[in-house]
Amino acid sequence: MAVANILMVICVVSIWSLLLVNVTLIIAGYLYYMRTERELPPSLPDEPPFVSVMVPAHNEGMVIVQTVEALLAFDYPADRYEIIVINDNSSDNSAELLARVKERNPGRNLIVINTDSVIGGKGKSNALNLGFAQSRGELIAIYDADNTPEKPALRYLVGELMADDKLGAVIGKFRTRNRDASWLTRFINIETLSYQWMAQAGRWKLFRLCTIPGTNFIMRRSIVESIGGWDTKALAEDTEISFRIYLMGYRIKFQPHAVTWEQEPQTLKVWFKQRTRWVKGNIYVIIKNLPLLFQWSARRISFDILYYVSIYFLLVLALVTSDSLLILHALGYVHTSIAGLSTFLWLLAIVLFVVGTFVTVTTEKGELTFSNLWLILLMYISYCQLWMLVAANGLYQYAKDAIFKRETKWYKTERF
Repeated sequence: MAVANILMVICVVSIWSLLLVNVTLIIAGYLYYMRTERELPPSLPDEPPFVSVMVPAHNEGMVIVQTVEALLAFDYPADRYEIIVINDNSSDNSAELLARVKERNPGRNLIVINTDSVIGGKGKSNALNLGFAQSRGELIAIYDADNTPEKPALRYLVGELMADDKLGAVIGKFRTRNRDASWLTRFINIETLSYQWMAQAGRWKLFRLCTIPGTNFIMRRSIVESIGGWDTKALAEDTEISFRIYLMGYRIKFQPHAVTWEQEPQTLKVWFKQRTRWVKGNIYVIIKNLPLLFQWSARRISFDILYYVSIYFLLVLALVTSDSLLILHALGYVHTSIAGLSTFLWLLAIVLFVVGTFVTVTTEKGELTFSNLWLILLMYISYCQLWMLVAANGLYQYAKDAIFKRETKWYKTERF
């Protein structure tokens, strides 16, 4: 009983510590929302900088035309930005589709790089390095191949970055384009909204830190040159480059007015593979940057390192252990005197999760609905529990690759 009680207390303290951190981030994020809602990003300078917009794409024939057309429609001066699509060793009809788009838009700065299996097909980081080598922009913007950004998105990102020399990058907001396709995409829609106003806006408000989300962001060319490009071993190249920007003394700001719409996985199988890739990538970044916790020069980013360690290691372990103990207690195999208290705290945690998440989604028009409240509750007992399996699988896959020294493989998200 004593051992079970000790384990349960450790789990409860761990879970509630993280829960209170997230509640704090939600409050800070909501305060940031209240302020940004009343003001637009800074205007462009009189002479707008030249921007290279890069789009890595592998077998993206289903979505690439709509994406490029959306990029061509930016209200940024047409002669002050180029679009570089890296058609990375695709076996579908992407090359033909991109050639037609280029023919329909003569005179536009649209560059298509078609790679083969020799120089391409090695993941997003490698594709970005190939595109960067041919880019001319003072600023570099990145969009995924399934994105349809709104017309002012690039203008807002550039205006924000140019207004503050302390900023190394500015990230925008992403919304779920296929939100109503399935229960899964509705869960993902809530997840992305909650994440942006909690982990992004909250961290910016409190610590002046954000993490690049992989799409709809802009950064200074000088940064990419200084760090030698993207780390080709990193599956989560966005998180990895964020830490390197931090270490250079720059900040990364969240600008919610710059919006892009992206397609999310519509089946559980595709979602599980994509999220496992994210977990493996973030574990790589955590381990790579863990020594920074002991360096005074990196003290500003200690919160981010501890936050990721807590989410991917401590929280998963605490949830699995506490749930297992409660089940074993109910079956009579383990006896703990604080099972009742643990159950009460677990129910209270659910209430805080539902209320906190609902508050974050109300920042978007059309999301303040009673159905969303029930959807968040259902999300907790289904979608959130699946995340534990994803985290555990990602950790297992990462450990297996490390032990057997296997090359990390990039899983390309299937489109619909």
